[in-house]
Amino acid sequence: MTPLNVLILGASYGSLLATKISMAGHNATMVCLPVEAELFNNDGAIIRTPVKGRDGLVEIRSKTLAGKIAACAPADADPGNFDLAVLAMQEPQYSAPEVNALLQKIAKSGVPTMSIMNMPPLAFLRRVSGLDIDGLRSCYADSTVWDAFDTDKFTLCSPDPQAFRPPEETLNVLQVRLPTNFKAARFANDADTKMLRRLQADIEAARFTLDDGSEIEIPVKLKVHDSVFVPMAKWAMLIAGNYRCVGKDEMRPIQDAVHSDINASKTIYEWVVDLCIALGSDPADLVPFEKYANAAKSLGSPSSAARALAGGAKNIERVDKLVQSIAAQKGQSLESLNEIVGLVDHWLTKNRG
Repeated sequence: MTPLNVLILGASYGSLLATKISMAGHNATMVCLPVEAELFNNDGAIIRTPVKGRDGLVEIRSKTLAGKIAACAPADADPGNFDLAVLAMQEPQYSAPEVNALLQKIAKSGVPTMSIMNMPPLAFLRRVSGLDIDGLRSCYADSTVWDAFDTDKFTLCSPDPQAFRPPEETLNVLQVRLPTNFKAARFANDADTKMLRRLQADIEAARFTLDDGSEIEIPVKLKVHDSVFVPMAKWAMLIAGNYRCVGKDEMRPIQDAVHSDINASKTIYEWVVDLCIALGSDPADLVPFEKYANAAKSLGSPSSAARALAGGAKNIERVDKLVQSIAAQKGQSLESLNEIVGLVDHWLTKNRG
């Protein structure tokens, strides 16, 4: 079969999925800054990941893989040349003029589009019945960028794997901290879902050849689910962990946010789970608190949102505010979530000032 061609907006976190796609024999083109594009085109992507049963990290260089990885600027990407578009930037970045222009081309082209942002675009939330979409617009940096998308051609994938760019390395290096799976909701369209399941199967079957000639399975797979609510399992993790890294004066690691008061964390987590169930999720779509709490023990640094705020960011993804707003539409409120939203607002106000 002819390899699939996938367009990925974003080359930091996006390089992880791009490498998995390339390992499976398909091709990926990442949209990024010129300095990043030059690095990826010359040297490829470099992914370092833990592998169960092995000491240290396994290094994967995309130049050695079956598929091809390329990179380009937003203006040089033609969505019509691709079978799938993937959105792997932070939500506020889609407001940038050159990125927004490409996003509108993607919407107009009708190419199936999958977001792997923590913040679900409004084009996806329209697939959830009972939500007042206009009432959620204030949670986004610019909600209008999603209006042109066909909801039937849009889906969401939970960015569960934890990864970061080591600050001492070049921009084409990504290190995986927690090698869990990407969990995608199916498309409304069967043909688009079939393509996604093909990617899932090929990523599952791919093996990586070590220097000694042996082949090993590399973690971080793509899992496609029938329920639109599966990617929303991340909401409870974000509210109970990631956003609670944000303090009034400083940030704390995710493991501290979760385990310094495990009972409070469990209360918040299960409140968000119950909200998802009220929206229509099956409990089986979601992750038990105990499983998340165990995974959080290995997350020894503040979340990306907390680090961005500490670094002076004037905009971040506001899943905290989105969950608060959706809950309000259901007549629900949680004081500890209100406090989280207040702290994030405090930092953004300070940074913008």
